[in-house]
Amino acid sequence: MTCIQLVTLLLLAVPLLAAPADGGVSRKDRSNLPITIKASQLTADNKGKKAVFTGKVVAKQGDITIFSDKLTIHYGTNKNEVEKIEADGNVRIVQENRVGSAAHAVYDSKEGKITLSGGTPRVTQGADSTTGKIITYLIDDERSTVTGDAGAPVVTIIHPRERKNNDAPR
Repeated sequence: MTCIQLVTLLLLAVPLLAAPADGGVSRKDRSNLPITIKASQLTADNKGKKAVFTGKVVAKQGDITIFSDKLTIHYGTNKNEVEKIEADGNVRIVQENRVGSAAHAVYDSKEGKITLSGGTPRVTQGADSTTGKIITYLIDDERSTVTGDAGAPVVTIIHPRERKNNDAPR
């Protein structure tokens, strides 16, 4: 998750970053980037096309780092193609100054989508935060959706930016 200039718009279903100057979407396809994973244990299932890492897992691909108790990588039909990554237990996803946390997360590198669920999913950036039942973030499109229900309503806390003297209303 790239550095965000408009902190006050954190996860409000509007773009989180200023649009590129040309008006186009700046897409970062991470699917071809290497994934570095550190863990206490690895169990690989080549026929099942998955690998399961357990114990203090740290996975990094491009500018995204995932921390969890367990990480399952689901491979595609092509060699070394990763369809999705599932993280379970004490999940924390970090991209620059933004942090997402939940009990469960799914990262789809082709779509550039992270879905946080379980526990109380939360995304923070600086002092601002958003919680709900499910948080879906489209990284490259800079869009998000936060859904809630009676047990886990959407709650967003936004701190106003400090004004400089010359920014004061006249």
